[in-house]
Amino acid sequence: MSQTSQWNSVFTFIMAMIGLTIGIGNIWRFSYVLYSNGGGSFFIPYVIAILVMGIPFLILEYGLGFSFKKSFSNLMHSIRPEFEIIAWMLVLFVFIVVIYYMIILGWDFAYLLNSFNFGWGNDPASFFTSYVGGSSNLASFTTIIFPTLICTLILWTVFWVVSIKDVKGIGKLSSVLIPLLFIIMIFVFVYAFTLPGFNMGIATLLNPNWSALLNINVWLAAFGQSIFSLSIGQAMVYTYASYLPKNTKLVDEVLIVVIANSLYEIFIAFGVFSILGYMSMASSIPMDELITQGTGLIFIVFPQIFNSMGIMGHIIAPLLFLSILFAGFTSAFALFEPLLSSLCDKFSWSRKKGVTILVIVAGIGTVIFSTGISSYLVEIVDKFVNNFGILILIGIQAIIFGWFYGVEKVIPVLNEFSTIKVGKSWIFIIKYLLPIILIVVWIFGVVNLFESMNFAEIIVDVVISVIVVGLAVIFTKQNPKKS
Repeated sequence: MSQTSQWNSVFTFIMAMIGLTIGIGNIWRFSYVLYSNGGGSFFIPYVIAILVMGIPFLILEYGLGFSFKKSFSNLMHSIRPEFEIIAWMLVLFVFIVVIYYMIILGWDFAYLLNSFNFGWGNDPASFFTSYVGGSSNLASFTTIIFPTLICTLILWTVFWVVSIKDVKGIGKLSSVLIPLLFIIMIFVFVYAFTLPGFNMGIATLLNPNWSALLNINVWLAAFGQSIFSLSIGQAMVYTYASYLPKNTKLVDEVLIVVIANSLYEIFIAFGVFSILGYMSMASSIPMDELITQGTGLIFIVFPQIFNSMGIMGHIIAPLLFLSILFAGFTSAFALFEPLLSSLCDKFSWSRKKGVTILVIVAGIGTVIFSTGISSYLVEIVDKFVNNFGILILIGIQAIIFGWFYGVEKVIPVLNEFSTIKVGKSWIFIIKYLLPIILIVVWIFGVVNLFESMNFAEIIVDVVISVIVVGLAVIFTKQNPKKS
């Protein structure tokens, strides 16, 4: 499959790549990470993380995908057959991410539908618990939250319709949604900059804590954000790059995507804190009580703000939830593609068959994530899959590509048409610097993970591990397709 699929043009590829990197995390994660890790001083480790890890690893993935034109599992098998199991584990972990990622988009879709008449009422927290995300009460696992289930299954149906039409369908949709996303977010947040109190919000965000630069956890947060935001090492970028046409300026396109992603999330952070500054002034609630990560910010704090904005709230709210849907949907395609590509390559499935089977599997997963502990389950799985599973596999990839494959082989392909060239310093980063950084980040992530785990979380993590390792072994042992 992957050898014949191709983007319509370099533009559609860049739009799809920006769609891949710009997701829910930019909107609800970056502003919180920036604020809680030193404010304005965080930009120093943030920029360094992008320069020494984000850009070099993306360049590597572009080069490998463009050179091999084969699925990720096939690539790892061709480097050394025993490495194939690592590929399957990675693409399975990434597939788990897309299942709960679509659940979050299901919540967002439910809020979008309720945003026209503020269906969440005067108590958005109760609305979220009762009708969308549930609670952490394990007894609620036996109940189904039907608005979340129905909204998510609708999104999976649309996803199936677009995805069966080859990557050209994804490219066309991204070419429409990404420019629309930028237009909507510019409108929303330029308006935010006119609200009373916006400058207080931005001042709170950027207030630098220079001593934070001596804190190892701040640097780990910067590298973690770079991995999360740019989606490096998760076989998504590699898979998308394998569909590129010839004569592509690979290094130049990496820089375009990284710059667009970084400017977007910085702009979003300014907008989010402008709105929080307005809410703090209007309600007399201190900023630090309003600032929360992820779910609480988007689905509880923001609806409270919209309730107080009058007629503009009815305009801004649908636009915000629509933009989250656009950003998330284009990322979901990228999360879905690595396992699809690998299965179609291994078992000679047509794209339509592969998409259909995986969407059915994801639909079953959707039911599990739509129970009364929906948001709690998403939180548990997200922590384990990202901090434990994907992170260590990215580190292992850096070692495999640097030492067993030999990144030097990719340089001619990268430099052939690119305006900006790579050389010895890039090789040094891939072979020496990146594996060390990634393994250190992983160790700290694992320590934090296991310090906070309870029995229910251990059970969920063990089940995920058994499924991923078991399926990876089964897929690896199948007779590989002759290429």
